[in-house]
Amino acid sequence: MTPDAQQPPAPVSLGEAFWYWLKLGFISFGGPTGQIAIMHQDLVERRRWISEKRFLHALNYCMLLPGPEATQLATYIGWMMHRTWGGIIAGVLFVLPSMFLLMALTWIYLVFGKVPLVAGILYGIKPAVTAIVVFAAYRIGSRALKNGVLWAISAAAFVAIFAFKVPFPYIVLAAGIIGAIGGRVAPSKFVTGGGHGAAGKVYGAAIIDDDTPTPEHARFAWPRLIGFTAAGLALWAGAMAWLYAVHGWNGTLTQIGWFFTKAALLTFGGAYAVLPYVYQGGVETYGWLTPTQMIDGLALGETTPGPLIMIVTYVGFVGGWTKQIFGPDALSPLGAGIAGGAVATYFTFLPSYLFILIGGPLVEATHGDLKFTAPLTGITAAVVGVILNLAVFFAWHVLWPAGFGGSFEWFSALVGVAAFIALFRYKAGIIPVILACGVAGLVYTFLL
Repeated sequence: MTPDAQQPPAPVSLGEAFWYWLKLGFISFGGPTGQIAIMHQDLVERRRWISEKRFLHALNYCMLLPGPEATQLATYIGWMMHRTWGGIIAGVLFVLPSMFLLMALTWIYLVFGKVPLVAGILYGIKPAVTAIVVFAAYRIGSRALKNGVLWAISAAAFVAIFAFKVPFPYIVLAAGIIGAIGGRVAPSKFVTGGGHGAAGKVYGAAIIDDDTPTPEHARFAWPRLIGFTAAGLALWAGAMAWLYAVHGWNGTLTQIGWFFTKAALLTFGGAYAVLPYVYQGGVETYGWLTPTQMIDGLALGETTPGPLIMIVTYVGFVGGWTKQIFGPDALSPLGAGIAGGAVATYFTFLPSYLFILIGGPLVEATHGDLKFTAPLTGITAAVVGVILNLAVFFAWHVLWPAGFGGSFEWFSALVGVAAFIALFRYKAGIIPVILACGVAGLVYTFLL
């Protein structure tokens, strides 16, 4: 470690942080695992804004929460450094670029999706998406599953959700209880990685270091908790009341708002865990989109920056477009899609920001306490099993698009295997892999 690394960097201004979070919103490809890796490399290793131990503790808390963990982690770090406005800026800028870009791509998909050029590209991208989800399970698992106990928790979570259809909140609760008990019975099995010695030896002192006192705004206070809770409820209730007054309870926009409120509150483990719930509601319950459109939406989401949970923007856009909420004339579908996408995004991310602003002080009070970190370690292990279940879900729909009674897609299988080898063996980036698979799909469809 160089002498300069023994001292923390100079304090970062809100303006400097603003430009960093904006840049991150445009370059944060690769889903939650890629985005967390980018933030770790930037904020822990290079810029040293936060130590690895504090970074991992915040990440484990975000994994516990319903909603997108990468977005919440950015919000948490922004809040720690620059109070409430820092958290809001980090969280919003992490999402905003991808929302506009995904709306534009969704419009192109809906208007030109059946054109052979676009259809061929999507045909190649779908198996790549399946490989990416499998690789995500591997990457998270390689960090989180450090011993046989955590492997067992992950395997049990996979069996529970795959074979017995146990709702994910129950899996989280069970994993948290096992972690809490395990932290007392076998604490060495549930210790979070990244101690001060290791982090300091490798990266140097950070602005928010292992032993940095918690800033005043991050300390628990009842007035602050009550104030943020009341403000959050007002923002939610005000928007929902307006939708109800304009469209009625059964209106598509009102139902989009209500459904994605439940998705934000009832689904845990980040984007990969929430997707089956969104599929069930968007495809089977409300009929906003088809199964094929859902998989295509994930492909679009993987090719844009920002959190993968931005697929909710896609689902809302397609739902508004499909239901023709503003009428059937030429321009109305675009306006309906934009409205549906905006409503879905608002109601999905509002709770995520509030969870950080309300719960952050409680987390900061526990970053060195095993009885609080052990349950989070258990939950992280369970999430790996749930992500693997999602990979099986996508593989089924990609390789047997007409069900097991239909034909097997050998080309898709070969593309998926090649994509995984490129990611795992050759450390290829997600965007090059998706582009290559898209070109392969295009060539294959034109040769048929």
